Amino acid sequence: MIQRVQSIWLLLATLTISSFLFIPLVSAHAGNATQFITARGLYQIAGTDTKLLEESLPLFISTIAVAIICFANIFNFRNRKLQKRISILTIFLIMGLSFWCSQLAQKLGDNLADLNFGIGSFLPIIAAIFCFLSIRGINNDDKLIRSADRLR
Repeated sequence: MIQRVQSIWLLLATLTISSFLFIPLVSAHAGNATQFITARGLYQIAGTDTKLLEESLPLFISTIAVAIICFANIFNFRNRKLQKRISILTIFLIMGLSFWCSQLAQKLGDNLADLNFGIGSFLPIIAAIFCFLSIRGINNDDKLIRSADRLR
């Protein structure tokens, strides 16, 4: 039963959260260098050198944990109620991660006009949408099973 549609949505959410580790969220130009933030920490590019300025190990571990929770939720297909609850929990965890990253982004500059928001800043929203779509798929499975039970 892995081929259910919510499994696809949860896998896409997992991939989106995992790419959050490598794709820059926010970047800013500071003189001749560019600084950017990923879930791993604050980086600086000066010429051809990329240097890690500040590592964010708790954010890195939290991002990996949310991706693992989302991936493990695929295999809860026999317990739809638990799968739905874990998907809701994942949405809240994604919101927490995005808030945490916004706090980290404030280290680049106080003025939002100076910051360049990359595709990575939209990844938490996309992952939350994928989790919401998985909840819809779980609800559709529940409706299908209830209608099949009525026919018996």
